[in-house]
Amino acid sequence: MRGRRHPIKKRQFIGFVLCSSVLFAQSIISLPASFHADFRQTITSEQKKQIVYQGKIDFSSPDRFKWRYTVPTKKEVCVDSKKLLVVDHDLEQVSSYIIDKALNLSAILKGAKLHRKSVYIAKYRDKYYTIQVNSRQELSRIAYRDDLDNNVLIVFSRMKYGKKEIPADQMKCDYPERYDWVGG
Repeated sequence: MRGRRHPIKKRQFIGFVLCSSVLFAQSIISLPASFHADFRQTITSEQKKQIVYQGKIDFSSPDRFKWRYTVPTKKEVCVDSKKLLVVDHDLEQVSSYIIDKALNLSAILKGAKLHRKSVYIAKYRDKYYTIQVNSRQELSRIAYRDDLDNNVLIVFSRMKYGKKEIPADQMKCDYPERYDWVGG
């Protein structure tokens, strides 16, 4: 249904993407040149209301991401170090944002400390991030509190690490020309 919006605000969604992008920077938690995975993202408000997103993610070194949301809405989010593009296929809308906040993408993971087996804790700009790896030392979960005091949990499954970067043209969001552009 065109024009229908979900209860998660655009600012909150962009904050999630930026914060999660920060977590993939170089650190003691080793990441490959690329990876593909399924993800399940649960956002829980202070009032215990939840929204669950699901989809697939591609990561390519050094800082490119392509999130393909399939549930509850069809959306693509493409991120590089300078720009964030959100394609909402349900609304037939494209939003482009310049990433101008001075986030140090490597700082969060560089400061990550082993908390207990396979679980790391990082503090960055007065926020705490919990990062978990699986038995193969692959990224498994990320949890943090966003700027709107929501608890965010991202769980990765079917993780496939790659030895080569994904070509830049495969990391771009695709959309028809007829989609509306919304300034960011």
